[in-house]
Amino acid sequence: MSAIELLTTRLFARKVGQDQFGNRYYESRRVEPVYNRRRRTVALAKGLDSSSVPPEWHAWLHHLTDAPLPPPKHPWQKPHQPNLTGTPGAWRPAGHDYAGGRRRPTGGDYEAWTPGA
Repeated sequence: MSAIELLTTRLFARKVGQDQFGNRYYESRRVEPVYNRRRRTVALAKGLDSSSVPPEWHAWLHHLTDAPLPPPKHPWQKPHQPNLTGTPGAWRPAGHDYAGGRRRPTGGDYEAWTPGA
């Protein structure tokens, strides 16, 4: 969020809460005439990675729930993780260049295609 956006958000919106990643959530003070509801925004803690928004807050941002607080957690639910694609923490299969680069040997049953054959 740019400095101007953050300033206008703090002036014209109220802070609703903050999640475990440090993202801050705001709701406008007035009802938007076009949508007939209050606008909800988030100030992301780290850059522009919106995948760091947990599902509970995502539902609140998109007006799927009225309460900004997360529902009760079940023992089978795992904590939210941001999308790690394109980062050093991304999953790499065995044989990937970044994971050692050693593939298992391929069998001799592969025959390259040649046109007209």
